[in-house]
Amino acid sequence: MAERGTQGMKNNMRITNHQRALENVLLTLLILVFTVSDVCAERIKDIASFSGFRENEIIGYGLVVGLNGTGDKDGTYIFQAFANMLNKMGINVNQTDLKSKTKNIAAVIVTAKLPTMVRPGSKVDVLVSSIGDAKSLQGGTLLMAPLKGPDGNVYAVAQGAISIGGFAGGGGGTTTVKNHPNVGMIANGAIVEKEVPVQMNRKSRLELLLATQDLTTSKRVATRINENFQGTIAKAESPSLIALTVPQEYSEQIVDFMSKIELLDVVVDLPARVIINERTGTVVIGENVRISPIALAHGGLTIEIKTEYQVSQPLPFAPKKAETVVVPKEEVKAEEKKASLMEVKGTTIGELIKALNAIGVTPRDLVAIIQAIKAQGSLKAELVLM
Repeated sequence: MAERGTQGMKNNMRITNHQRALENVLLTLLILVFTVSDVCAERIKDIASFSGFRENEIIGYGLVVGLNGTGDKDGTYIFQAFANMLNKMGINVNQTDLKSKTKNIAAVIVTAKLPTMVRPGSKVDVLVSSIGDAKSLQGGTLLMAPLKGPDGNVYAVAQGAISIGGFAGGGGGTTTVKNHPNVGMIANGAIVEKEVPVQMNRKSRLELLLATQDLTTSKRVATRINENFQGTIAKAESPSLIALTVPQEYSEQIVDFMSKIELLDVVVDLPARVIINERTGTVVIGENVRISPIALAHGGLTIEIKTEYQVSQPLPFAPKKAETVVVPKEEVKAEEKKASLMEVKGTTIGELIKALNAIGVTPRDLVAIIQAIKAQGSLKAELVLM
């Protein structure tokens, strides 16, 4: 009896261990599923933005002073502005008196991006770009420049020392330039004087705009929002627009409502697309690109033309009319690489890349190959030429 009891306990222990093993396997699979889902998902704030909450472009004209002889030589954009500024300071000057004294001054265009609902007194970065013939803005200081919006109102005022992140030096026939010295930046260089008003609370409707238009992604975003708030508050109205009805409990808490939506994860559906830039030889292939089995042969033709100049001198005791001349000797050589027919097949982008790498193609060759595959009809993707 004791042996039977011991044997039963062992069997029960085996069953328990087997169940635990199955539970561990199932738990591992669940973790992998959720991990893959999280990896493929994107936050809504990374793929979309709310309509009306955006940056606003502002622009202005300004003068940069303190340059070490690298300012505008022409002075067409400087004479009137600089003379007016000095006159307002109580210094009476004539525009003609400034024509020979403008090498330390440069005319610039100042641009900035003003976010929505930024309070007066806040600071934003500005970009300063030369519009004259100045050689460099290095070491210059931007004088007070009002920045206006499309409506003509002044929204910010910029002033401060310019940082160009490079330099220009030398003179005569020996000069050296690093980066682009005619464009600079002033961090926190503009003080906001007027905000762009947006009424947020008591809104009954919001619009969510996708950065990339896609019907499937738009539908998934609306479904994800409805699942999270347990109601029908989101509706996909177009490939780029999701209309949101603000719940009653969030009518006075629009910021909280928008924040919760931005943090939701959505699986983005990307179209099968191949981007080609023939000028630089750049090829970008999307994840969903597929290719039907094809046979491919690609070879290269190299033509080399070389000219060598040789001196031909007359022989001793030659007639007096004989002279030394330079005779060009030209050599033309053409070489064509051997190309064998190879089968290229792959249902995934990884297999396609392995097959093309096996042929040993360069980026320039890859551009021609992909265009030929698309023309043949085996490339199951949109081809975009930049």
